[in-house]
Amino acid sequence: MSTPTPGSVLRGAVDLSSLRNRPQPPAATGEASAPTDSGASSSSLVFDVTDASFGQVLELSRSVPVVVDLWAEWCGPCKQLSPVLEKVVVELAGKVVLAKVDVDANPQLAQGFRAQSIPMVVALVAGQPVPLFTGAVPEQQVREVFAQLLQLAAQHGVTGTVPVEGAEQPADEPAEQPLPPLHAEAFAAIEEGDYPRAIAAYERALAENPRDADARAGLGQVRLLDRVQGVDLHAARAAAAAAPTDPDAQFVVADLDVAGGHVDDAFERLLDLFAALPSDERAPVWERLLELFGLVGDEDARVIRARSRLASLLF
Repeated sequence: MSTPTPGSVLRGAVDLSSLRNRPQPPAATGEASAPTDSGASSSSLVFDVTDASFGQVLELSRSVPVVVDLWAEWCGPCKQLSPVLEKVVVELAGKVVLAKVDVDANPQLAQGFRAQSIPMVVALVAGQPVPLFTGAVPEQQVREVFAQLLQLAAQHGVTGTVPVEGAEQPADEPAEQPLPPLHAEAFAAIEEGDYPRAIAAYERALAENPRDADARAGLGQVRLLDRVQGVDLHAARAAAAAAPTDPDAQFVVADLDVAGGHVDDAFERLLDLFAALPSDERAPVWERLLELFGLVGDEDARVIRARSRLASLLF
């Protein structure tokens, strides 16, 4: 996986439950502020995070998007990527912060984020993880994915900034428009983990306005959240390995892969399944592929590649 795109706010991507309940300092008021006991590495925008201080980062993500860089001293690609991440974060002047996690020194965070390979980059928006990408990627792609992250954060009301020392403060901006009622209901339900209620709210929004792109995107995201909630990854992979042509078993692993940011793996799994099935049994696989294409984004290079292979299988 080399081309990044944040598909959604995906709680299923990372199990933060054991870290979320750690003691936290009183919530900040007014402008967001970076954790003060995490060993800041270069500025208020870039700081180190430990297993013990991660609760503060979750709280901070309710005000400003937090990009999490999982790295290690021995990792060559990490040393290529980290300066790029820091440069782009600093240029964004407080709209995003960068939390750096040394996976060797912080095994609980490495396990919680399912860091199977590094560098691994995820984001936190309103306390929920957003898979971004794995591996060193070009600076332009980092900029693009951060721009998408800011759009996603704005959709969920996370629009704060962290003060930057020496920087001029922006003039007063127009008040942000509130979310439409059904969108607000869906977001509140997601915050509570009530995905069926969020699905129902987005479906009503689409019934009222079939051209509501935000509702359509949100519906795809929350349906995925609902499907992966509580699923055991190892059990799902074992079941898929035991039944390679069972669509239901393969769908579960594909959903987990997308939620974890392994988009290419998910598409390859479903395309291999599509190729293996008789033509009269392919429709459900085709439908799931189209749903996941829409979730990741039609302009994403991984979607373009997968669509090309799907077309060759069809024709």
